[in-house]
Amino acid sequence: MRQRIVIEISAHCERCRTKAMKVAAVADGVRSVAFEGKDKTQLVIIGEGVDAANLTRSLRKKLKYAGIVSVGQSVE
Repeated sequence: MRQRIVIEISAHCERCRTKAMKVAAVADGVRSVAFEGKDKTQLVIIGEGVDAANLTRSLRKKLKYAGIVSVGQSVE
């Protein structure tokens, strides 16, 4: 079952977004990572068996703020 996880992050610059992408890309089960939203502060992760809480904790260590917006099944 594919999951679609949306995490709100504090990304004020391109460097912060790059850090977030790197952290999310190396997590177990992640298939794709992308940004959404008007100011690209929502990180969308699609994968199988991804631990959303653990991923959010890892993002908080690097970016100081990260919060889970939604976790659900991927439509793709």
